Amino acid sequence: IEVMLQPTPALTWVSTGGILDLYIFLGPDAQSVIRQYLQVIGYPMMPPYWSLGFHLCRWGYTTTNTTWNVAQRMHNANFPMDVQWNDLDYADKRRVFTFDPWRFGDLPEMVEEFHKRGMKYILILDPGISTTSPPGTYRPFDDGLKRDVFIKNATGQILIGKVWPGPTAFPDFTNSETRQWWEDCIRDFHSRVPVDGLWIDMNEPANFVQGSLEGCPDSDIENPPYTPRVVGGQLNSGTLCMSAQQKLSTHYNLHNIYGLTEAYATHSALMKVRGKRPFVLSRSSYPGIGRFSGVWTGDVRSDWEQLRYSIPAVLQFSMFGVPLVGADICGFGGNTTEELCVRWMQLGAFYPFMRNHNDKPNLALQPYVFGQKAQAAMRSALNIRYSLLPFLYTLFHHAHTSAETVARPLFVEFPTDPSCQIIDRQFLWGSSLLISPVLEQGAEELAVYLPPGTWYSLYNGQPFHSKGQYLLLPAPLDTINVHVREGHILPQQEPALTTTASRSNPFFLTVALSAGGWAWGHLFWDDGDSLDTYEMGNYCYVTFIAGQVEKTQVVCICILKKPVYKIMYLNPVVIYLSLCLFPQVLTVTSLALPMSQVFTVQWVL
Repeated sequence: IEVMLQPTPALTWVSTGGILDLYIFLGPDAQSVIRQYLQVIGYPMMPPYWSLGFHLCRWGYTTTNTTWNVAQRMHNANFPMDVQWNDLDYADKRRVFTFDPWRFGDLPEMVEEFHKRGMKYILILDPGISTTSPPGTYRPFDDGLKRDVFIKNATGQILIGKVWPGPTAFPDFTNSETRQWWEDCIRDFHSRVPVDGLWIDMNEPANFVQGSLEGCPDSDIENPPYTPRVVGGQLNSGTLCMSAQQKLSTHYNLHNIYGLTEAYATHSALMKVRGKRPFVLSRSSYPGIGRFSGVWTGDVRSDWEQLRYSIPAVLQFSMFGVPLVGADICGFGGNTTEELCVRWMQLGAFYPFMRNHNDKPNLALQPYVFGQKAQAAMRSALNIRYSLLPFLYTLFHHAHTSAETVARPLFVEFPTDPSCQIIDRQFLWGSSLLISPVLEQGAEELAVYLPPGTWYSLYNGQPFHSKGQYLLLPAPLDTINVHVREGHILPQQEPALTTTASRSNPFFLTVALSAGGWAWGHLFWDDGDSLDTYEMGNYCYVTFIAGQVEKTQVVCICILKKPVYKIMYLNPVVIYLSLCLFPQVLTVTSLALPMSQVFTVQWVL
């Protein structure tokens, strides 16, 4: 099927056949349309808390020593990081569910050491299963043969394609026996290497030959009357024969959901094997995949154009029910520059899913390889993200339970503002945090659109009273402009090098009072890893309210409308406060209040 947007505006649908079920979601506003859509495809899963930290990967960490040294140098340079990844370098002869005994022989020990440091570990898992190992030496294929789990060709033989390990067979995830076999493979591998999540790649499914090593039949299903404009010009280009046979139907009918069915099988397997909240990252996607997986935007290039395009890509997935999404920071293909990588790290600090990943022929992109000024800018961006993780985690809770968006286009929040309808270079976290990244080389100032209302700099509380207008703001290399919307309270936490450590740090709040002197905010808090905490009631939900009479909150920065005298009352103990750079910014520290108890903070105007 092919869908084309016409300038009229209109949509033109071209299909070679089949049944079309059309759903029309009437809104009336954008957020209602998104919620109605997700009521059909399913609400997104709740990610583990640690998965919102910084992830670091590269195709080219060729040994455990290399991998370990990368994590150690990140720690030594004081860069927050939660998850170390390995690409296919780890696998013996590039076969999944194995690890190279020479280069990665101590992989289990490395993973255990990461765990002792409060970190997590993820590796890549391709669906293609090598078929060339001697019988009895590669259990995933031997067992798969016995259990009849692989996709077959039109004549009923196992379809053999070619991926990284050479000739490969492809699991049929529409088969319940395949899903059980997949779980058994993951369980067996996890008993040796206790991974914390899985990265399912090449699951379009990708194939280095057209259809299969033996080609595909010359039939209408391989060469339909109309072929959409796909790369290669044929439906089986870079993938399997359309006539291939799966449990439910032909691959022609099931191709688009291959990644979805693998994500479901992987999510289910990890949940059963680990007994904790699963983390799965998928390249291929389909409506509903957000219930089981996050998604990254594929093999982007290291250039400014791809940096800019990553924002609408992330926002589209967010509207499609996949809030856990991000692009490869600094770019996967080609060599980055220091400036580009700094700007990408600043933007990436506000991707819901934050991973730095690049290809092995290119220059390394770890933050510590750059100059000291660049490192400082990257470190600052990471610390800002880690301080905001309680707020981000609460947004994911709302996505999971109420189908709200995490990364949000401006037009969703401001549907009557015509200027917001065309903005794809800025975005929101929820309804209250506006992110305005630099997206052009050499720029040191930025035209930032502020929707109507008052917006405050996240860094110093400087107010901007907007009628719905662009403002030219400073944006030196060490700065990404972030603004808090009036009337909102952001729960935050002192950052640390891992979420394991930061979750034990004190909370603080940024409170941005509205013109009427009010603000509100929420915090969802659980253990960050257990299954179904919300459904089983194993969580804490805190509402913060700031008003003219009493303020139920822990205050760190409160943006006020009038000057404040020098004393402050806390139930009703007198404490001291300090005034910041701007006279309307009040900072209160070291309150040491338990978040689980109701308390009141009052000040005298």
